[in-house]
Amino acid sequence: MKAAENVGGHGQYMTFQLSGQEYGLSIMQVREIIGYRSLTRVPHTPPFILGVINLRGNVVAVLDLALRFGLIPSPITGRTCVIIVEANLTGKPVLTGILADSVSKVLELSADEILPAPAFGTRVREDFLRGVGRVGETFVLLLDVNKVLLNGGLPTSAAA
Repeated sequence: MKAAENVGGHGQYMTFQLSGQEYGLSIMQVREIIGYRSLTRVPHTPPFILGVINLRGNVVAVLDLALRFGLIPSPITGRTCVIIVEANLTGKPVLTGILADSVSKVLELSADEILPAPAFGTRVREDFLRGVGRVGETFVLLLDVNKVLLNGGLPTSAAA
């Protein structure tokens, strides 16, 4: 598979740290970044759904991707933030918060800098990845937010 087929070509990606690894999200899905705030727990949700916040009158679920990916969550610090993303779930846009240890930068990646997701060596399921961005000598795992949230992510009642 060519890289351009895997991720749709070049683009801008916002990178963030999560349990010592750098991940990237398409800037087109990032709506805003807010400081960490207290959450309201919701009963009967998976452990990686930390709770909900009130975002200007909207109820927004906040996920800990470290727990979702089977990583050890980092402690909450002054740099911990919530990345508000807009996912397309079942044909409807849904705002969701993703807990991040910190936000790093915005990268401009060309099609030849985006490689297909490896079938091994990452703790993230291959279908959750849009690809791997090559940044100098390092790599950034580029997440497909829609798939992370749909494939066992948000309960169907939250996605509707």
